[in-house]
Amino acid sequence: MLSFFGRILSKKKPQKEEQDPMKKFLIVGLGNPGPKYENTRHNIGFRILDYLAQKEEVSFTTQKLGDVAQFKFKGRTFILLKPSTYMNLSGKAVNYWLQKEKIALENLLIVTDDLNLAFGTIRLKTKGSDGGHNGLKDIQHTLNTSKYNRFRFGISNEFSKGQQIDYVLGEWGEEEKKEMTERLGKSAELIKSFGTAGVSNTMNSFNGK
Repeated sequence: MLSFFGRILSKKKPQKEEQDPMKKFLIVGLGNPGPKYENTRHNIGFRILDYLAQKEEVSFTTQKLGDVAQFKFKGRTFILLKPSTYMNLSGKAVNYWLQKEKIALENLLIVTDDLNLAFGTIRLKTKGSDGGHNGLKDIQHTLNTSKYNRFRFGISNEFSKGQQIDYVLGEWGEEEKKEMTERLGKSAELIKSFGTAGVSNTMNSFNGK
């Protein structure tokens, strides 16, 4: 009898543990690659992801169309992407990694700067226009929809007429730098909440905070 049951048990193959696709999230920080842009306002998406990766003790590696890092939190897998395509072609990297990792569009979060919000204001939305932002414009064009989650970080609009490009591609002021660490911490919390508590709860908890 023992040998009979032994033969039955031996035929059972161990099941491979598969990642639930609904528990995978693609977090994309928008920015431009290279040291020239590293500390500019337009690169806040990169900076927020760098801060989060540091806190989670993971490192970015250069892969196809971007630098990628990954960590797990409360049973969810967060894939962080900093596209290497430059801002105006962000959609190409976003679409590639969505397909590669088989991540649902609802589990995509784009992290970007916003001129229409006061410095440090954070706002999560599930859809909207590109607001003249070239990165968002390309993502919308590539994905063929404006219904994707975006996390906007306010950089304010304290610039003179005709100086928008210089302002966006300029570095942070001294007062902004003093507040940045706290704002980066709050931003990291929002991203983790997005993956664990859901977009609606996260909007209620963080928008305008």
